[in-house]
Amino acid sequence: MNSSPSYTDKTSDAAMSRRSFLRGCAAFGGVSALAASLAPLRELSDYTNTEQFLQKYYKELTPSDMTKVIARIEGEVERQYGIRPHVRDLKPMDGVEFVYALNLTRCIGCRKCVHACVKENNQSGSPEIQYIRVLKMPHGSMDVEKGNHNYDDKQVPEKGFFYMPIQCQQCKNPPCVKVCPVNATWQEKDGITVIDYDWCIGCRYCEAACPYWARRFNFTKPDIPKVRLNPDMAYLGNRPRKQGVMEKCHFCIQRTRVGKYPACLEVCPVGARKFGNILDPESEISYILREKRVFIQLKEEIGTSPRFFYYFDK
Repeated sequence: MNSSPSYTDKTSDAAMSRRSFLRGCAAFGGVSALAASLAPLRELSDYTNTEQFLQKYYKELTPSDMTKVIARIEGEVERQYGIRPHVRDLKPMDGVEFVYALNLTRCIGCRKCVHACVKENNQSGSPEIQYIRVLKMPHGSMDVEKGNHNYDDKQVPEKGFFYMPIQCQQCKNPPCVKVCPVNATWQEKDGITVIDYDWCIGCRYCEAACPYWARRFNFTKPDIPKVRLNPDMAYLGNRPRKQGVMEKCHFCIQRTRVGKYPACLEVCPVGARKFGNILDPESEISYILREKRVFIQLKEEIGTSPRFFYYFDK
């Protein structure tokens, strides 16, 4: 696997960020004027306090800073849901690059992966947010524009069709990262592209740049039923999001960075989903990419180099 591409460093003082914006406001208008100017932004973005708005950029947070941030998040979740969560800041593991492979011969289009993902990752139920779309495709065509994701999953599999689940492709060359004006999304060394929900300004540039329709925007305050809340959370993963920010698949970072499989893989009734470390030549994922009839990296012609592969049984 090739090394990840380098990107322009947008965390420097020369780059626009929320911190540079705040510094400029403070310099020209003073603290009181700054507070007044932030009031409508706090309402629009559903910020709970000034501490969150003024939070440092993720890569600048010290361990002490992160401890305070996590304590704040756990307190907010407990107040809202009456459940004390366990929030962790999970780092990438050394010598690991995650890759996903999906067997199109086996997938039956049941959408169990979709619903397992919603439950595991605390996605909003109203309005409904789902990271995975399953396309019903006619045999003989690989044109995703001809796919139908509104089919009746009570009648699957249907003769004459195959099924193609699509989610974030965790690209090596992610266009979403390049367009973010405040560096709220970036690619980590294990291949996962993450979002810092506390840093996202909701401009939706990343959503427009993604060729896989893999990013979701919270137009309203997300609604997660208390009985469905997953309290095992990661800062860069499945902690509850707020109105006005983006979110997407992160390979179940709260699971995969502690040695577990993604929820979508574990629930698949036909074993169509495979996941693992491509840097380990003895891993199942390495065997699949070496031995199976790998047909595609979706839209590979546009140069995004997805870490999500589709294949058929020989």
